[in-house]
Amino acid sequence: MSVGVARSRELVSRAAAFVPMLRAQAETTERDRRVSDAVLDTLSEAGVFRMTAPVRYGGDEASFQTQCDVLAELARGCPSTSWVATIYSAMTWLVGAFSDEAQQEIFADRDPRVSGVFSPTGTATPKNGGYVVSGRWPFNTGGFGSKWTVLVAVEPGHNGDAMPVCVIVPSTALTRLDDWYASGMSGTGSSTVVADQVFVPAHRALPLPALVEAKHPPRHNAANPYFGYPLAPVLVVNAGGTPLGIAQGAYENFLERLPNRPIAYTTYALKSEAPVTHLVVGEAALKLESAQAHVRAACTLLDKLADRSLTKEQRVKARVQIAYATGLAREVVDNLFYAAGASSIQSAILIQRFQRDMQALANHAIMHGPTAIELYGRVLCGLEPNTPLY
Repeated sequence: MSVGVARSRELVSRAAAFVPMLRAQAETTERDRRVSDAVLDTLSEAGVFRMTAPVRYGGDEASFQTQCDVLAELARGCPSTSWVATIYSAMTWLVGAFSDEAQQEIFADRDPRVSGVFSPTGTATPKNGGYVVSGRWPFNTGGFGSKWTVLVAVEPGHNGDAMPVCVIVPSTALTRLDDWYASGMSGTGSSTVVADQVFVPAHRALPLPALVEAKHPPRHNAANPYFGYPLAPVLVVNAGGTPLGIAQGAYENFLERLPNRPIAYTTYALKSEAPVTHLVVGEAALKLESAQAHVRAACTLLDKLADRSLTKEQRVKARVQIAYATGLAREVVDNLFYAAGASSIQSAILIQRFQRDMQALANHAIMHGPTAIELYGRVLCGLEPNTPLY
């Protein structure tokens, strides 16, 4: 059973209280290309990483609306930190879909820090009742601070068929490359990880198609609808908080810098008195509210289901709501940045980081608006989805 309204409000309130600290750390986070251990420890102590963990292991089983609210608050301070927390919370939920043995092993210290990569770029060879895993996985967000890493590797089939397998390995069993140099979301530490003949016992391995279709194994929380969702909608809707927070942060920073600033080479001594500023701010506020409404609709779609059984149309609708909201958030940030003036390109000015981070996030495969809208249109026209990610 998920926590009540009071605990949800507490989680959101705690996240909001971290905004000044995260903003102060954002430039360092970007320069270091990772979230510091001190910041990760602070978020862990506040319960951010275990908000999707089973109650049995000190988790909150927080609603998707609460997850997005928490992650949006973090993104107001530092988008990279929010995205790491997004991955950790989504992967923590995923661990709750594994066997009791795996859950006990990973949740034993009540401090889940689980990163993950779902590209099937490795191999999983059956051996001794488990798998020997090898391969390379780029874009392992939050891997520097994670204790466990979710990977997808391919088990060769006997008749030419291959089975993607989702495995969980100790992060210390992987080699991390120093190859994360990005113009946006550079503080996420999304480096490539390499596995070289890493043994994974059977209790930490599940067929990916089973997770995608919510065919989860027997476990203590098997009857709990919270852990009965198909995988893709969880990953998608959980991701909706960060773009909202980025847009909100850019909006706040624009207004904070507005007083007493002129528009260069015009007769406007105060930018706040210029009609062009009024149009930009008004449109930004409305688009931000629209983006929030789309994310809220996606959260409601999952939170209000009694049995967590989603139709194909509902699964696609959840994805397009988040992707469309991300597109709106990108428009908000771009327009505000464009109106912020040349001084906003300086590294100490927050809005330039919000703008670069928003560009990076909006290009993420699950957040990309045109791809998701096409998918939605296909289904509305009676065609089958052209992707398993829904």
